[in-house]
Amino acid sequence: MKKSLIIGGCFLGICLISSCVPQKKYHAVNVRNAEMMRSLRDTESDLDSTRQSVEMLQKSIANLKDSLAREQQEKAELASRLESAMSASSSVRQELSDKEQRLMEQQERLDMLQQLLDEQRAIMENLKTTMDKALVQYQSDELQVYEQDGKLYVSMQDKLLFPSGSATVNKDGREALGKLAEVLNNSPDIQVMVEGHTDNVPIKGRFEDNWALSTARASAIVRILTDTYDVIPERVIAAGRSYYYPKASNDTEEGRSMNRRTEIILTPRLNELFELLQ
Repeated sequence: MKKSLIIGGCFLGICLISSCVPQKKYHAVNVRNAEMMRSLRDTESDLDSTRQSVEMLQKSIANLKDSLAREQQEKAELASRLESAMSASSSVRQELSDKEQRLMEQQERLDMLQQLLDEQRAIMENLKTTMDKALVQYQSDELQVYEQDGKLYVSMQDKLLFPSGSATVNKDGREALGKLAEVLNNSPDIQVMVEGHTDNVPIKGRFEDNWALSTARASAIVRILTDTYDVIPERVIAAGRSYYYPKASNDTEEGRSMNRRTEIILTPRLNELFELLQ
């Protein structure tokens, strides 16, 4: 009996033990599940935060790409503008250099022109001085030497050169032309124009009109200068101007007397000046 009680007690204890073990495991499993659920929720929360961070980073990256693209575009535009500016600057520098070169060349031409003008002026001043000395014996109502417009004029009245209405040079006129020719032969670069002038009184006799008389007188003087006194013919021009270029009024005898003249116009050679002006 006692033995039976012991066995029964053992059996009862075993049953009790067997019923207690599954309940503890179940509790442990529940705890474990609860922890895993909390961990899962935490992980999901972390994942959401990570996704949000990624989205923000992606937006930032997109903004940076847009900003970088704009900056690259601006850089390209600046580079293009810089290249254009450098090209324009190079063109401007070249243009300035060309202008400076042209200005230098023009200044050189001006300097050469001024030098030639000074030389010509000195030649004409020296020629006038020489001519004044050569013709000093003649009175002002017979002969005048003066400068005008860069030329030297030797104005000889007809009473010194010709009888009235004639184109034949008299003795006194030939002597005066000889003195003048001596100066001309010592000045080979001087061009000579001989202009005959008359008053407005109609001519009578062997000449058709005052044109013919003025031209014949100029030609007569040219022949004496070239044939008698050896002035080179290529240097000399003969012209008649009749009464159309008066020195004074033809309304008075005094004025008509002044108009009856022959002007020998002396001009320096201007070939070099003309070449520089072209």
